[in-house]
Amino acid sequence: MPQRIRDATRVDFGRILALNLESEHFLSPMDGERLRYLDGHAAYHRVVVVDGEVVAFLLALREGLGYDSANYRWFAERYGSFLYVDRVVVARSHQGERLGAALYDDLFAYAKDCGISPIACEFDVEPANEASRRFHTRYGFREVGTQWLAGGAKRVSLQVMEVGPVPA
Repeated sequence: MPQRIRDATRVDFGRILALNLESEHFLSPMDGERLRYLDGHAAYHRVVVVDGEVVAFLLALREGLGYDSANYRWFAERYGSFLYVDRVVVARSHQGERLGAALYDDLFAYAKDCGISPIACEFDVEPANEASRRFHTRYGFREVGTQWLAGGAKRVSLQVMEVGPVPA
């Protein structure tokens, strides 16, 4: 299936919110106001389009924001510079098509071009999100901490990956 990665636009927001809701058991909730805030502060916010429909997105933020995410704050307290993957979502109907990998490859190229390192993210370890753990391990992310969230209902693994310089 031909796919295209492009910058997210406000026209995509309805679909992005629907995708987020579809995977909310692994993500924090997001309404229109929060999406507008994140989009307005995003260093990277891109979507994958297949057959004219947005089927995946990735939203990443730089350091220095007053963002209220406990995971973002954890990295902000420990790293002077980073690119934080706030959320990456692939529609259930398109999982297994390497769209998440395409977005990550695009994000890594962006980070290298901008000289940003490390890339930071987290995924659930209690309850386990095994697919996300395998995915991030393949990319070379390593655990730098853990924390409990949602009043002790879940624990996340906080991960980083150093992005090398752009080859000359």
